[in-house]
Amino acid sequence: MKRIIIIGGGAAGFFCAANLDETQYKITILEQNSDVLQKVKISGGGRCNVTHACFDPRELVQFYPRGNKELLSVFTKFQPGDTMDWFEQRNVALKIESDNRVFPESNSSQSIINAMLNEVQKKDVEVKTKCSVKEIEKLDGKYLVKTSLGDFEADVVVYTTGSSPKSLKMIENLGHKIIDLVPSLFTFNIKDELLKDLAGTSFEMAETSIPKLKTEESGPLLITHWGLSGPAILKISAWEAINLAKVKYHFEIEVNFISKTPEDAEELFQQFRQSNPKKTIGQSKIFEVTNRFWQRILEVSDVDLNKQVANLSGKEMQAIIGNLCRKKFQVTGKSTFKDEFVTAGGVDLKEINFKNMASKILPNFYVAGEVLNIDAVTGGFNFQTCWSEGWLIAQDLNNHINKL
Repeated sequence: MKRIIIIGGGAAGFFCAANLDETQYKITILEQNSDVLQKVKISGGGRCNVTHACFDPRELVQFYPRGNKELLSVFTKFQPGDTMDWFEQRNVALKIESDNRVFPESNSSQSIINAMLNEVQKKDVEVKTKCSVKEIEKLDGKYLVKTSLGDFEADVVVYTTGSSPKSLKMIENLGHKIIDLVPSLFTFNIKDELLKDLAGTSFEMAETSIPKLKTEESGPLLITHWGLSGPAILKISAWEAINLAKVKYHFEIEVNFISKTPEDAEELFQQFRQSNPKKTIGQSKIFEVTNRFWQRILEVSDVDLNKQVANLSGKEMQAIIGNLCRKKFQVTGKSTFKDEFVTAGGVDLKEINFKNMASKILPNFYVAGEVLNIDAVTGGFNFQTCWSEGWLIAQDLNNHINKL
């Protein structure tokens, strides 16, 4: 019986094992940590954002700053609807939330983990934890995988290690080209009087832009203890991951907290002023922001909170609108977004056959997951690539055993 060694017990490796034909293969998963599926466990705050309810592959690839062209064929064969079917057939009820993210009904990542653990147990897959791979040698049409628990011989290697520098070095030693790693999906560190002591304040829809890079994004925004986060920031961090690394995470960002043009904001202001001339500006929350944020806007705009709206000068009104619609911040660094550390960079995509995720450099060697130079914005997309790629590898191996 042919032996498959899957290196890496994360989403891609496990999903591949769960879909392999165990009657044709002896399957072993090697995982260096003491637990498998660790990222699955902590994702989505422990709820596991399984995928995203976007069922058109052409639309789906728009969420991937790197890998979008290559993934089109992959998602044509296995997309979020297929992922949902797969888990639901294994009695994991799923739900689509208002932002189209998909979670288990149980609100626990353990439901997803258990479904995969049950599947690999049924298939009698051998799972070895605390097993650190040291080297892979090509050996007479096979592979010798040298580990901390001894050597394993493999007819087929499925490489789903994640993007650690060690794992990238190992595959580089086998002849693959590696694109330098840079972080993707991170929050921005900003020290500014406007944000001070307002951690937890959120905005339903904001616009962010980095003028120097001529790039902009919109979406919910969140003030944190360190600066700014939320989809409006995370999306821009993913799309500009390489450029932001080049400037060492020091740059200027412009934020529109209310998603209105300064002209529209001024019109609303004037309408409010005509209707409520005697109200004090401190009691006049004219825009959809929290009271605390409104008071802070007035403070940094140097406006007396007790001044009647009718008595505001044109200069004061422009200062308020400027801070709401065109506030510039100096970003001085980045922080990891929760525990969902994602990187851009990895194995060069030109060296992978995306019909089946096979290496073009190495025979009977497949690559999937974050070790590839593919990454996505937040929302379940990074897991979807793992499920789709893992499934494709399993189908290819199930259909082509005679060619091995």
